[in-house]
Amino acid sequence: GHGVVPSTECSVGEVLDMGYVLAGDTVTATVKIENTSNLTLPFSIQLESLSPTRDRDRQKIPSFLTSPLQRTEIVGTQNYNGFSVFSVSPTEGKIEAGMSQDFVVTFSPDHESLYYSDRLKVLFFGKQTAHEIQLKGAARDHLMFVEGGVPLDVPVESLAVASPVAPQEALKGGKEAVRSLLLLLEYVEGSAEPARADITVGAVEGPVVAGKQAVEFSLDSGPELQRAGFSLDGPSGALERGQRQRIGVSWVPPADLQTSDPPLVSALLTVKGDITESYRVLLRARVVSAP
Repeated sequence: GHGVVPSTECSVGEVLDMGYVLAGDTVTATVKIENTSNLTLPFSIQLESLSPTRDRDRQKIPSFLTSPLQRTEIVGTQNYNGFSVFSVSPTEGKIEAGMSQDFVVTFSPDHESLYYSDRLKVLFFGKQTAHEIQLKGAARDHLMFVEGGVPLDVPVESLAVASPVAPQEALKGGKEAVRSLLLLLEYVEGSAEPARADITVGAVEGPVVAGKQAVEFSLDSGPELQRAGFSLDGPSGALERGQRQRIGVSWVPPADLQTSDPPLVSALLTVKGDITESYRVLLRARVVSAP
């Protein structure tokens, strides 16, 4: 007889990021697996969120408390409605020798969260794991998103459905909901290059309205930032749906810097879409020794 090893090629790597969508919308992506061997491969698809041992596996301390390097779980935020936030089609079948199979991955979040995730496994012959793909996605209730900096939130939701009363009441009263971002800039002592960090502002994918920008943003750079040695690149702009733009922040220590008291200054980032959101951007800088 002849021993044959199944071999395949996958069109995506270890992570498939579905990006940002509006809560309640649905987006799809296609994963192609090509059978490069000379035998027919029967396949089946598994999602970690549908594992029969998931309830037992969840009876442990969250990873963000035990490992600072891993903030999110393999299975992250799930839908409130009980339906899977990620789904895959087809779930089983056969890939003939030399042929390929397209798998359609659907992302359907029903509420706002930045931490939707799951893991997709492709099994051959019902037991051999051929590919593992981490599925990720984020959902917003509004047109815009801001990302970057040091995480200040907890990546695990409460089991209770919490109604965001305070932000909504603030908006009704004409006030803006304020969130916080922390940027940490480390300048290498004696370096000719400044310390750098950045923020990304984006507009959620969707239909473009002619003649109207979906999102406008502006980072207020007052004289306090310049005195502390900070400079901004691209602090304001306008975006259409599906676009994103980086705001660069650089820092060079001023001559009168007191190393015992590293600067901490704040700037206000205003993002206007279907509502107006404000972000208090905290800029923390320090001088570090060369490695």
